[in-house]
Amino acid sequence: MNELVWQQVLPHFGVSRGNAKVMPLGNGHINDTFLVRSETCDFVLQRLNTLVFPTPWELVGNAERISRHLGAKRISGEYLLQVVSPHACCNESLGVDLGEDGFWRAIGYLAHSTSIEVVESPLQAQLAAHAFGHFARSLSDLDANLIHDVIPKFHFLPGRIETLRQAASQDSLGRLAQCSEWVDFALGQTGLFDELRELEPKLPLRICHNDTKINNMLFDKRDMSAMAIIDLDTCMKGHLMYDFGDMVRTFCSPEAEDSIALDKVVARPEIFGALATGYTQAMGEVLTDAERQSLWLGARIMPLMIGVRFLTDHLQGDTYFHIHRENHNLERAANQFTLYQSLLDQQATLKPMLG
Repeated sequence: MNELVWQQVLPHFGVSRGNAKVMPLGNGHINDTFLVRSETCDFVLQRLNTLVFPTPWELVGNAERISRHLGAKRISGEYLLQVVSPHACCNESLGVDLGEDGFWRAIGYLAHSTSIEVVESPLQAQLAAHAFGHFARSLSDLDANLIHDVIPKFHFLPGRIETLRQAASQDSLGRLAQCSEWVDFALGQTGLFDELRELEPKLPLRICHNDTKINNMLFDKRDMSAMAIIDLDTCMKGHLMYDFGDMVRTFCSPEAEDSIALDKVVARPEIFGALATGYTQAMGEVLTDAERQSLWLGARIMPLMIGVRFLTDHLQGDTYFHIHRENHNLERAANQFTLYQSLLDQQATLKPMLG
């Protein structure tokens, strides 16, 4: 980021370039994220990707409404995690639109926080799953219709499969030949559509996080207890099976989601069991019978669907997810499809863990 941008952005949030230190933070695929340290305060600053999030004011409004609801529950003792709230601009706006230089917003920074990229133990998995379940349960009494859909049909497998089909048919960059087997594999998984059609009408509409990766749960590095749920950008109304499925997708493999060591990409049963225990215990009686039944479907859909999205982005020229090397999205897709197959292979073991 050039100095001119920082000179334009930082004063909106009460600091100047001369008295602030700015450094990259995290490894998100979509937005540009920085930690700003100054003499008066520390905060997280983000430039939102408005190609992905074309309605950024709705996004920051969602985050403010959710954090306000959780903050009130924390005060009353009903919400036990810390709340990451918006850090408003000097004019009390939730963001600033600088045109070609982007839409910027800030959120609070939690001291002593840390995140992990790969789950190392069932205890870590259960702690994080319980935290995400506690988050969802605490939002269950907030009207889901108050939250804007910043990415319509975000978790809609039939639509994602159709987009992949179109990208493969067009093959605008001539990349299909190197990945045609994975395309054929993905397009052959439409049997899940029947399960979706049967279950979805039975599921209540909830406010879902929609990006329950392990690195979106902060640990307190002093004792590695659960500290906070972060990254509320994709919080929208939907079904909890996708939140559970994204935990399965990002917790269960001992390899990172872009690892090319596909022989090591497996769904670890002990981690899956810890997820099931932590999440369902935190949700308690709020989780309906139909929602419990849907969790296994969500566990399968999410690695398949994210794999489809990675593969589509590869075919279309890597315009959605940040990449760091050639064929990065193709490698991510292969990784996710391998994890999906591992779940299918272990169905007899894993599915009963959900009760």
